Amino acid sequence: MSVSGATSGHRRRAAAVAATLACSALLTAPGLGAARSAPSPPPAPVSPSVTVPRLDWSPCKPGSPYDCATAKVPLDHSAPAGRTIDLAVVRRQATDPAKRIGTLFVNPGGPGGPGTVQVPQNYEAFPRELRERFDIVSWDPRGIGNSTAVNCFADTREADAWAAARPGGFPVGDKERKAWIAAYEDLARRCEKRDPDLLRHVSTADTARDLELLRRSVGDPQLNYLGVSYGTILGATYANLFPGKVRAMVLDSNIAPQAWTNGAAPGEPRTTTMLRMGSDRTAAATLDRFLTLCGSAPTSRCAFSAGSPEATRDKFDQLMRRLRERPVGPWTYAKTVADTVNSLYIVNPGWTDLARRLQELSRGRTPAAPVYPPPPPVAQPNPYLGDEQAAAVWCADSPNPSDPAVYHGLEEDSARRSGDAGRYWTWATEPCATWPARSADGYEGPWNTPTAHPVLVIGTRYDPSTPYTGAQAMAKELADARLLTNDGYGHTALFNNASSCISAYESRYFVDGTLPPPGTVCRPDKTPFT
Repeated sequence: MSVSGATSGHRRRAAAVAATLACSALLTAPGLGAARSAPSPPPAPVSPSVTVPRLDWSPCKPGSPYDCATAKVPLDHSAPAGRTIDLAVVRRQATDPAKRIGTLFVNPGGPGGPGTVQVPQNYEAFPRELRERFDIVSWDPRGIGNSTAVNCFADTREADAWAAARPGGFPVGDKERKAWIAAYEDLARRCEKRDPDLLRHVSTADTARDLELLRRSVGDPQLNYLGVSYGTILGATYANLFPGKVRAMVLDSNIAPQAWTNGAAPGEPRTTTMLRMGSDRTAAATLDRFLTLCGSAPTSRCAFSAGSPEATRDKFDQLMRRLRERPVGPWTYAKTVADTVNSLYIVNPGWTDLARRLQELSRGRTPAAPVYPPPPPVAQPNPYLGDEQAAAVWCADSPNPSDPAVYHGLEEDSARRSGDAGRYWTWATEPCATWPARSADGYEGPWNTPTAHPVLVIGTRYDPSTPYTGAQAMAKELADARLLTNDGYGHTALFNNASSCISAYESRYFVDGTLPPPGTVCRPDKTPFT
């Protein structure tokens, strides 16, 4: 999930992002929360008259192990003869062709995650048997990255100027709240002028239909799919639009469908998507676990340790209070909270690096700039990923309050139960308050259509973005699903690659359909800071 206030950084270093886009808060946008009438009927599947796109694969770069292609799909699947848009697609062929089973489609999260960058960047995180037996294929969903993208600025300079005028992380105080709201109102106006038709056709259901066309393009009779974070609601949507086409589907770090759709209730939503999901609570619990494990370790293993869990939690709280009054260079209270939540996504090296930054800040020093891995060998490893791309999907799909004035009250309520992380997650979807578009053909359920084969749902106990309760809800709502519990840390089991137990069950399921026994719990191979 994408986070408002963090996207300008993503824009500059897309190739270096491991999984942070998989589930950060969204951006601020105004109109998403508009009151709705009664739920619309379920959208129709792909029209039989839609031309299946041809994928002309060629190396993404000379000598690259990745192949790239462009798929042309209808902007509006109900009007296949109309405007078309481009989808950027990437492939890494099975490393053991003699044992190849088919294609595994992967959505790395978001909304706003560029699959053509993130999947190559994280290819080694996939279990070895999946790399051997499947072509790993991903794509930039419509509206995102290297595909036909939502872009509400004339050039990068204009986009950077807009981002610089908006408070970083989330707004603190009345002046910053006014500046934040005004910035996203301005963004909404810009986007409405640029390409209003595209804004109405970047829904999760639109992308699910694109995925069905891509499945047909590669010739697989049924779909193999791995979706993480936002990719779980995409997978659930596909499973209910095309239930007979599901061969194997893993949903890792789940968004509860009823939280995403607000239960398909008409009228004005009372709270935001992230607060319905419980992102504030799970971020607070994960932060507490980080501080507990850090405080239980010596400073040689966790730089921020104060010698005990209690002392380390007090040290963190004191640092937050101090940063509210006296920022350290560009490190304000809000920026530090946002950095903390996002750094909890990837345990190794994220937690260790976070501890070092917090320790530097506690000493009044500006932390060193992070070092990012080199870009993957793909043609466009650093596409534009402005805030408006995630907002275009999120705000048009998932209901959020339409009055910007209510977010401060929601923030205070969340902060009372979840502390600093609650402030961050509350403002993540405020851009939706004034977003100018709703999905023309979205999907709000039902979620229990029987599928050709069962779905494997993975949930992590200490996840700073998608709570374990979301995985429980997903497993319960789908017609036939099995829950696999990751009693570990971080956002997504896949990108943390920390449990050989999870990898073994995941591989066996994709290869021959075998599910883990009911109630199976896996643990990480290593505990942080040990």
